[in-house]
Amino acid sequence: MKLLAISGSARRESTNTAFLMAMRDFLPTGVELSVFARLDALPVFSPDAEGVNTPLPVAEFLELVSSADGIIISSPEYVRAIPGGLKNAIDWLVSRFEVIGKPIAIAHASHRGDDMLASLRLVLSTISTGFLESAFLRAPLIGKSPAEIMTLLRSPYYESEVSAFLADFAASIRLTQGQALLDT
Repeated sequence: MKLLAISGSARRESTNTAFLMAMRDFLPTGVELSVFARLDALPVFSPDAEGVNTPLPVAEFLELVSSADGIIISSPEYVRAIPGGLKNAIDWLVSRFEVIGKPIAIAHASHRGDDMLASLRLVLSTISTGFLESAFLRAPLIGKSPAEIMTLLRSPYYESEVSAFLADFAASIRLTQGQALLDT
């Protein structure tokens, strides 16, 4: 099973990216996780740039989304909203097939950000019938370095939380895939 984790931050030392990278150590057997942390490489969405005019970085991003069995998004809150780069990436998916029905979960690296989370949940439930609102993980990681994040996640409580989140998400994906097979 392939999971794609999308960091909603374009910052090089992003807490969200470090959070997603650290999750690789807690994956269930048979599950792979790749992290996309290059929202800054995607040009601003325009319907005029779709189809044969799709820019190469966007085409590569769409291929990552298409080949994933499920998506995990971790994003900061910017001015109580979804960061522009993440919203732009989502906009590139709206009129396409790659994300339709794709299981999507949210991992949040902060103890705050509820306004952004509400907006992100609304957007994700609009673009994919596979958005799993109950598949949610939260850890208070603001201001922590990647090493501090890994140390915190290795504590018994968070190790259990992250492992359960990933195992539950993988099980939900398998259930969705099994249902899809029955429907064909």
